[in-house]
Amino acid sequence: MTESFLSYFLMSWTDPSLLALTALGTLAGIYIGAIPGLSVTMAVSILISFTFSWDVNNALALMVGVYIGGVYGGSRSAILLNIPGAPSAIATTFDGFPLAKQGLAGQAIGITTVVSVIGGFVGILVLAVAAPLVSEVALLFGPRDYLLLAIMGLLLVSGLSGESMAKGIFCAALGVCIGLVGMDPMTAEGRFTFDTVALLGGIPYVVAMIGFFGVSEALYQLHHVGLKPVKQDVSKIIPSWKVVLRYLPLSLRTSSIGVFIGALPGTGGDIASLMAYDHAKRSVKNPSKPFGEGAYEGLVAPESANNAAVGGAYIPMLTLGMPGDAVTAVFIGALYIHGLNPGPMLMIETPHLFWFTVGGLALANLFLLVFGLTGIKVFAKLVELPRGILLPLIIILSVVGAYAINNNIADIFWLLGFGVFGYFLKMAGFQVGPIILGVILGPLMDVSYRRAMLSVGDSPAGLLMDLLTNPISLVLSLVVLVLVLNQTPLWRLCKRRCTRQAA
Repeated sequence: MTESFLSYFLMSWTDPSLLALTALGTLAGIYIGAIPGLSVTMAVSILISFTFSWDVNNALALMVGVYIGGVYGGSRSAILLNIPGAPSAIATTFDGFPLAKQGLAGQAIGITTVVSVIGGFVGILVLAVAAPLVSEVALLFGPRDYLLLAIMGLLLVSGLSGESMAKGIFCAALGVCIGLVGMDPMTAEGRFTFDTVALLGGIPYVVAMIGFFGVSEALYQLHHVGLKPVKQDVSKIIPSWKVVLRYLPLSLRTSSIGVFIGALPGTGGDIASLMAYDHAKRSVKNPSKPFGEGAYEGLVAPESANNAAVGGAYIPMLTLGMPGDAVTAVFIGALYIHGLNPGPMLMIETPHLFWFTVGGLALANLFLLVFGLTGIKVFAKLVELPRGILLPLIIILSVVGAYAINNNIADIFWLLGFGVFGYFLKMAGFQVGPIILGVILGPLMDVSYRRAMLSVGDSPAGLLMDLLTNPISLVLSLVVLVLVLNQTPLWRLCKRRCTRQAA
């Protein structure tokens, strides 16, 4: 039996056609992920229409490669242009782009590649060893627990707000309002639409992300930085073993966060990376540089987590038939098209497919290391372009990326509006990170709260009893309470006094 599973695990490694398809998918995924607006979900969806007549192994090999490469590829544009290629790369911009402005884009991409591979293998290992157990734990999470997770995520605003907590809270609240525009998911009624049909579909959060990060940054640089290009040091790209070992403990911790969050149906790498970044800010006592100013720890944490979340997202998909994120939801459709039934019966009827998928993910992760460490010098040259060419190029890429999401001209107007608004916010000392955090977490908080209230008959007392009697909910509630207390001035004053006395 073990030899049979091993043969399916190594199938992608020994079959030349599967090997080539996995390599091609990984390479294509890196460049797709690096282009703002071209999401991994979009790429995998398009691949289904091309591969539905293929053998299932060939189709899965190509799509797995695109998935692995695309999640990593978003970090390239995040570091070089301050435009996250994917929502999971939002936290990468916080310290990645400052490193590029210091001429260290090559080293930043090199470290990002290595820790992404480490995080990917952690996720794959958990998938291979503990998939049934993790899926059972994930299934115990109810709407109230997702509400608490969303609140925990929103409390990350303290790490993204800069010096002013009040400005961070304002931006997060603004993001929540943007995220709630559109049809109410429970009643299908218009919400914040002002009786405008164009707003019933909501505002795509990727458009908001590109506008607030890409267009606003281009305008801000044009005003403050000028047109002088930044020379990049690409003499040493591959990090030494000493550097890898230095960041390995943090990478493993944040990879664990990524696997756990990724295994929760409907979450994904964007929430995992933000939580990992916050964990790094709270746990790393002596970062290489201050967070937000080019700390390598600020790259290690989110990139380890969002790649580990890939393995985590496969766990509920393969064991329960529930998508861990948007990409695995598309994968479920692909499996149905090929006559397979994802869920518990998949593990019983076709266990070989599970091990084939694990082997394909591991192979794609190895190709990610190879392709991720090549072409960096060419990518780094992008930042060295004269600002008179680079900044218009950023705006053009942003416009193309926003339009490519829904082929809707209205998205371009939203993009430009968010870009100009984000520029004025930056001029006034506001950070745009909390806005995107609110856009992502707002709908999750809304739906989770309302489902939790429905489950207890719209009784606040019943919801409170659920929070106090359910073990998972109680632990999460205590974590939220600690995070809230940690933001109070009295708590911070006590921490500073304790630190001085200890010193």
